Order: sequence, then C-alpha cells, then structure tokens
Amino acid sequence: MPALTELSEEERLFQSTVRRFARERLAPHVRQMDESGVFRKDLLGELFELGLMAIDVPEEYGGQGGNFFQSILAIEELARVDPSAAVIVDVQNTLCTNLLARWGTLDQKRRYLPRLAKDTTASYALSEAGSGSDAFALTTRAQLSGNEYRITGRKLWITNAAEAGLFAVFATIDPAAGYKGVTAFLIERDFPGFQVGKKEDKLGIRASSTCELILDDCRVPAGNVLGEAGKGYKIAIETLNEGRIGIGAQMTGLAQGALDHAVSYAKQRKQFGQRIADFQGVQFDLAEMATDIEAARLLTYNAARLRDDGKPFLTEAAMAKYFASQIAERVASKAVEIFGGVGFTKDYPVEKLYRDAKIGRIYEGTSNMQRVTIAKQLLGK
Repeated sequence: MPALTELSEEERLFQSTVRRFARERLAPHVRQMDESGVFRKDLLGELFELGLMAIDVPEEYGGQGGNFFQSILAIEELARVDPSAAVIVDVQNTLCTNLLARWGTLDQKRRYLPRLAKDTTASYALSEAGSGSDAFALTTRAQLSGNEYRITGRKLWITNAAEAGLFAVFATIDPAAGYKGVTAFLIERDFPGFQVGKKEDKLGIRASSTCELILDDCRVPAGNVLGEAGKGYKIAIETLNEGRIGIGAQMTGLAQGALDHAVSYAKQRKQFGQRIADFQGVQFDLAEMATDIEAARLLTYNAARLRDDGKPFLTEAAMAKYFASQIAERVASKAVEIFGGVGFTKDYPVEKLYRDAKIGRIYEGTSNMQRVTIAKQLLGK
C-alpha cells in the first residue's frame, strides 16, 4: 500500500498546477483583497477556467471528472497562500457540487452542474440566528402552494453569498416534525422574494464573503426540491461530514503557509551575529510546527481517501477538522512569534494567517461538536 501522502503522477501534476496558480496569480493580490474584503472577479474567473470550481463534477456536465481527494489537494494548496480563496473552492466542491451530484435529479444536474462548472458560484445556506451548532432548529418556513413552495425566513453567516448565483437553502416544511421537516431547496439568485443582505465585516478570511440571506415569500418551483421533502437533514449531515475534510485541508494548508514563512524568515533574520534559525530554541519550534502539520495532513488525507474508497469516514473527518483547526491556530501563532515585532504588523503575511486560522474552530461544526461526534462513535452511541 502506498503512503497516505504519496501522490500519483496525475495528482502531482494537479497539485503543482494549483500551487503555481496560487503563487503567481493569488499571492500578489492577497493583502489588497484582505483589506478591501472582496475577492477579485478576475481571479474568480480564473478559478473557473482552471476547473477548480468543479473538480469532481463528471465531464459530461462540464466538470474535470476528478475525485474528492483532488479537491482536498486544491484546497490545501490555495490555503497556503490565501485561505479566502481556499474557502471559495471548498464550499463549491465539498458542499455544493457534491450535494447536487449525489442528491439532485437528472434534470437538476443537467440544469445546474454545467453552470457551476462554467461560471456560477454556489452557496450553502443552513445557519440561522438561532440555528448554529443546533443545526436543525430552523425557523425558515417553506409552504407548498400549488406547484411551488413559498419560503420565508433569514439565513446568517452564509459563505460565498455575495458572489453566488445558486443557493442550497434548508427550510422546514413542518416545524412540528422537528428535523424530519427539514427540506433542501435549490434557489437561484433572481427568484422572486430572494435577496442577499448584509455582508459581514470579519476578523479573518475577509476576501471570502459571508452574508445574510433574506427570503420574503420566496417562490421556488417544486421541481427545485433537492432529494425528498422532509429529508433535508440527511443531505445536510452527510454533506457536512465531507465538508469537514475540506476544512481540515484548509487549516493544514494555512499552517503549512505559516511554517513556510517562518522558515524563510528564520534563515534571513540575524541576532547576536547569527541567523535565528541557528538557535536551538527556534529550531525546536520549527520542528514541532512541522510535526503537527504532518499529523494534520495525514488525518485529512486519510479521511479523504476513505471517502473516495466508499468506506466510513465520519469519525476520521471529525478528527481531521478538529485537529487541523487546532494546529493551524497554534502554528500561525508561533510563526508570528518567530517573526517577532514585525510579525505583528500587516507588512508581513503571518498576522493575516493568524487571523484566518480562528474560523477553523468555529464553522462547519465547532471544535466541541467535533469532540461530541468523536466521543459518540467511541461509545457506540
């Protein structure tokens, strides 16, 4: 059996292509996009041109015909340079095209997958003001009226919302039924009664948009129900399990980027007549950072390969997300310390990575929720 981190020739070529794009095209614009809080449209277009917005979408729908693991490789490489770009690609692939390919009808796939592969960004809308970790405490209501549903409610903290043309929105058709009333809908941006609201001003991943969605008697054709009515909870749970592997890749890539900067700076910075890389204290920090990152990568790659092999991966995905998000925050923090005073300024890239790292322990299931998932599996609950 090959090592988990041993890549095939195809995977290496794909990884090097994404790495080159990240370094040559993304890197020069990272600081400006962070300050403005907006991801450049031309770079978003290039993500589509490279096929990074439909990595494992079948070729018959205009996608790359790749696999889930390649999506993880792309997310990791982008996050080394700009976690905001990684988030955009992550949500598009591990959540949106993934759920559409698995749960969509043939008509829905034919209508939407080619658009998601060509030029349409997608968004995943589950969270509400009172529905975060308690994901199914939804108040957004959908009522059937003839051959369409009328949906009213608010969604908060929705990633990719500013750019998206298609939204996977979860609402309840029967509040009394609890989670068994939750239903998934495919909503286009120009559907009557649908509006993208306030854009959040965030601590980190600032170029990745996070917005409120407003549904005011939004009219959605019955043919846009994703899966079965009342089965949206199953779609949400299974999709988020895969999305957590994507977060693991994001955080692993972020940590690797922080380490790359720290190593480079330690080789250049001199104190007391020698490079700080020559001091054992700094060497020990770098060694510990590298070890932690490799452990996070192994957890993430293992979960992704299990998913591609059709094997259970629930626990492994939770572990990857939980551990990698911890490591990203710790490594980014240590990188700031290795840079010293300048690391605390925006003239150097590590302070941004430190800010970007915090969200890893919060979105797509907090660290506590991952611990709950892992413990339940251990205890057979």
